Amino acid sequence: MKKLVFISMLILLSITLAGWNLFASKNDLPDLPIEMVAFNSLTDEEQDLIPVSPKDSNVEKLTVNDDIKPLIENSYIKEKVYSVTFNNSATDSSGNLVVFVDLNKKTVIGKGFSEK
Repeated sequence: MKKLVFISMLILLSITLAGWNLFASKNDLPDLPIEMVAFNSLTDEEQDLIPVSPKDSNVEKLTVNDDIKPLIENSYIKEKVYSVTFNNSATDSSGNLVVFVDLNKKTVIGKGFSEK
């Protein structure tokens, strides 16, 4: 009987530790750079427009204005937003690819192209 209780406690402890390690590892993940958050939100076709690296981009904190509003989610209510402009991604018909990211630097809220 004592052996059964000991084995049961050992199994319970093992499960608890495994769960704790899984939980702790998710919280310990480093944050992605904002350029990579923006890049990971792109379609394959959009990623193909970027000739060098996602790091070859400009990140700016902008005030949401009438030019930006049509390109971001309607539910976004903050006054500021990050824009990530991927350099050298312009085509014959559009400017550089721009991705808008929330101030938390993790949530993509819109994208579009800059004017040529």
